[in-house]
Amino acid sequence: MDSTTLAAVGGNVATIGYGLGTLGPGIGLGILIGKALEGIARQPEVAGQLRTTMFIGVAFVEVLALLGLVTGFLFTS
Repeated sequence: MDSTTLAAVGGNVATIGYGLGTLGPGIGLGILIGKALEGIARQPEVAGQLRTTMFIGVAFVEVLALLGLVTGFLFTS
């Protein structure tokens, strides 16, 4: 195979890998936000504290997705 074919295959593999890598953070965000809303519904008086903690957790989960994107670029020739 020539180098252009290998680059195309590598790009496709990286794209598929990143697509699979976003499943974890996507599921994590769904669980995180759902549980935070559930906690706010159960105890509305602590809504501010739960919201703050939720946004910190969202930031950490989003970092996982960004790391997957950066890793895909690093390992693509």
